[in-house]
Amino acid sequence: MADVNRGNRPLSPFMIGQYYRPQMTSISSIMVRITGIASLGMAVLLVLWLLCAATSPDAFAVIDGLLTSFVGDILLLLGSWAIWFHMLGRLRHVIWDLGYRVDIEFGELMGTVMFIGATVMAIFTAIVV
Repeated sequence: MADVNRGNRPLSPFMIGQYYRPQMTSISSIMVRITGIASLGMAVLLVLWLLCAATSPDAFAVIDGLLTSFVGDILLLLGSWAIWFHMLGRLRHVIWDLGYRVDIEFGELMGTVMFIGATVMAIFTAIVV
């Protein structure tokens, strides 16, 4: 049977020549998912460090050498940024789940605050720890 309403359906933005422009809310939502996976990777690295510390001094020297090197410093800084960003993203969702501030303007503001806040807190963590 033929679809008689084919011409009356709304078209996707890609079909009418416009491209999707990511909003701050979509970018921050995707980043919360990415930082959740990165946090899992950092947890695996921490468990590996503890296992190497429990098994042998040679294994611990290898993983500790990696974590105390420049590459390790960058990894730990990015890992702390990921943990802070993910925590702020989950806090944003708690606020939304309680029914508060579900308007678009607040979502855009919170996305910006999440990026800035995670950066400030990661730098603070790096300085203090």
